[in-house]
Amino acid sequence: MGFIEEIARRRTFGIVSHPDAGKTTLTEKLLLFGGAIQEAGAVKNNKIRKSATSDFMEIERQRGISVATSVLAFFYKDKKINILDTPGHKDFAEDTFRTLTAVDSVIVVIDVAKGVEEQTEKLVAVCRMRQIPIIVFINKLDREGKDAFDLLDEVEQKLGLTTVPLSFPIGMGYDFKGIYNVWKEKLNLYSGENKQKISTGVEFTDIDKAELDDLIGADAATTLREELEIIREVYPSFNQEAYLSGDQQPVFFGSALNNFGVQELLDCFVEIAPPPLPKSSDTRLVKPDEKKLTGFVFKIHANMDPNHRNRLAFVKIVSGIFKRNFPYTHVRLGKKFKFSSPNTFFAEKKEIVDESFPGDIVGLHDTGNFKIGDTLTEGELMSFKGIPSFSPEHFRYINNADPLKSKQLYKGIDQLMDEGVAQLFTLEINNRKIIGTVGALQYEVIQYRLEHEYGAKCTYENIHVHKACWVDPDDDSNDEYKEFIRIKQKYLARDKQGQLVFLADSAFSIQMAQQKYPSVKLNFTSEFD
Repeated sequence: MGFIEEIARRRTFGIVSHPDAGKTTLTEKLLLFGGAIQEAGAVKNNKIRKSATSDFMEIERQRGISVATSVLAFFYKDKKINILDTPGHKDFAEDTFRTLTAVDSVIVVIDVAKGVEEQTEKLVAVCRMRQIPIIVFINKLDREGKDAFDLLDEVEQKLGLTTVPLSFPIGMGYDFKGIYNVWKEKLNLYSGENKQKISTGVEFTDIDKAELDDLIGADAATTLREELEIIREVYPSFNQEAYLSGDQQPVFFGSALNNFGVQELLDCFVEIAPPPLPKSSDTRLVKPDEKKLTGFVFKIHANMDPNHRNRLAFVKIVSGIFKRNFPYTHVRLGKKFKFSSPNTFFAEKKEIVDESFPGDIVGLHDTGNFKIGDTLTEGELMSFKGIPSFSPEHFRYINNADPLKSKQLYKGIDQLMDEGVAQLFTLEINNRKIIGTVGALQYEVIQYRLEHEYGAKCTYENIHVHKACWVDPDDDSNDEYKEFIRIKQKYLARDKQGQLVFLADSAFSIQMAQQKYPSVKLNFTSEFD
């Protein structure tokens, strides 16, 4: 198969939602339908009976939530599907925002009972800003929930989307009878008896046939006919170009836990979702069909296998072919590296690959050379943009609880910070270490992982910091900048990359600093020009 054909068959997407909407379960069921796994694990009451395939960290198994983005791949209808299952919990939103730089489209999962929730609104806003094509999956139809039309209205009003229902539920909760697949004009009847069973649809090009009454009952058939009439009159017909440009969003209904409505979603997705798209760099727009390789690191994960203490940098291939043992330029370091065992992920299995194509995600074994946002090329000096570190919202001193394990503690902190789990700031005045996170739950994750992966123990101590601002002076030799440094010295720190950071104790402090020292710019992300 040729290079252009390989690109055309790639589909790389992320699954995003508020916590507990069923995102990880949907990921599993897509793998099940794709034949990548034979049996799905059920996530129940935050205790995992059989661990969800994409939740491979021990703390995720214990708590029943995803705290790291998982990368999984499978083949379906001759398409190579790359799924990025993201954390739903707001404390891990930064990981999700970075992951959205590596996807070409997204599936947004919404709980039928809860409707559109806060975290979904934030994530969809990022997708819309980047014009990422969106498909909406309304999940848990086997439970009592909101009316389907009310949900469609909510999605349009709260998320600002233009919905096009491509499937529609017949009843809900106890009355749930199945789904009518508008996209393929098929009827799928629900049987909640076997959650592992993949049901097949009944062709129904003419829903006025009396046969429909026999299958779902006269009342349900009449209601379905009326609802489909409303869909035809009220909602626009599906337009693939409008979907790809982010102006229209298809909606599917189903129950991921019960394997219901998932195949309709997957069949439509492989037909309409975009292949790998061009990506902007700091010098030019890079197209996937260019012959020379470019790619960027959007995630780093330490200790994927605790027995081997291995660390993987996840690289999204943007253009060209990634070849094993070929020397590539690490742009930030200005060095060439070869990779003897690049990994790809099929369900829970890692495999070494000889070649990877645009759209693919490759895991590279890393001894500490990579950081998030790094670019690999065949010599061209360029960097892909849009992968900043955000200003943390929580700050604590980190203390060593076991002086005999200092080396392990600092190695652990160093590696976890490279992953983007949190940010490390070292105070200029006394070298004390401060950890800043987007969410408070991160501290628990860091403490757990330091102990269980590095054998080190830590304690935290509160510090009053309102926000971290990266300092960008117009001229670091002018008197105004020197005075800023002198007056604010006890609030100044360095981040892991050595950039100067002002740890402001209040919004008022930031405002006053900006007024008093206008030539000193304060930035709320670490990526600025």
